[in-house]
Amino acid sequence: MKILKIIFWVLWRIWFYILLGAPILIMFPFLFISILKEKWYPYFFAMARIWAKIILFGMGFYYKVERSQKLEKGKSYMFVSNHTSMSDIMLMLAVIKNPFVFVGKKELEKIPLFGFFYKRTCILVDRKCSKSKMGVFDRAQKRLNQGLSICIFPEGGVPDNESTLLDEFKDGAFRLAIEHQIPIVPITFADNKKRFSYTFLSGSPGIMRVKIHPLVETKGKTLDDRREVKEKVRTIIHNQLLEFKTKKRALN
Repeated sequence: MKILKIIFWVLWRIWFYILLGAPILIMFPFLFISILKEKWYPYFFAMARIWAKIILFGMGFYYKVERSQKLEKGKSYMFVSNHTSMSDIMLMLAVIKNPFVFVGKKELEKIPLFGFFYKRTCILVDRKCSKSKMGVFDRAQKRLNQGLSICIFPEGGVPDNESTLLDEFKDGAFRLAIEHQIPIVPITFADNKKRFSYTFLSGSPGIMRVKIHPLVETKGKTLDDRREVKEKVRTIIHNQLLEFKTKKRALN
C-alpha cells in the first residue's frame, strides 16, 4: 500500500509540473503580447487566472470561498495571506478578480517557462539584498498608480517547520499599505499545506477552503502604526486558521 502511495505521489507531482508548463506553452503568443506594454497587464492577469484554474482543477483541487468583503472594481488593495504551498499562488489568482501584482522572491524566476513571465510581471525581491528590498516600494508605487493591487505573503516565505501554523509577519506589506493609504484584505487559506506542501511525497486532491476577511483600513494611519496594523491582520488570519482546525476536528 505504501509503495502505491509513493508511486501516486511521484506521478502526481510530475503531473503538476506538466500542468504548470503546458498552458503557458499553449498561450505563449498571447501571454507574450500582453507583457509588451504595462497597460496591457490586465489581459495578462486574465490569462494567468485561467492558467491557475487549469492547474487547480487538473490536480483535483476544488476551492470553496467564504467572502466577508465585496471588492470594488478598479480600486487598489493590499492582499495578504498565510503561505504554506506553491499552490497559494494559483489559489490567490483563482479567487481574486481584481488585477494585482505579486511581490515575490527572486529565486522563482529560475523555474523554466513560469520564470520567464514571473520576472516580467511580478515585483521581485532578493531578501538578502537591502537595495532590492528598498526598490520594491518604488516599483509598487508605479503599479498602484496604474490602478493595480498588490499581493504579498507577509511571512516572507514558507516556514521550514511544517508544523508552524502561522509564522511571524514582516513589515513590508503593511508599510506599503500605510504609505499608499490602501486597504488591506486579509485572506486565509485553510488546506493548502495539507493538499500540496513542499514535502515531495505528500498531498492529495480535495477541497481548499478560503476566507476573505473584512478590510483593514489604513486611512489616517502612519508608519508608527504599522506594527499595530500588522499584528491585527496576523491575528485575524491566525484565529481563522484555528477556527478551520476546530471545524475539521468536529467533522471527524
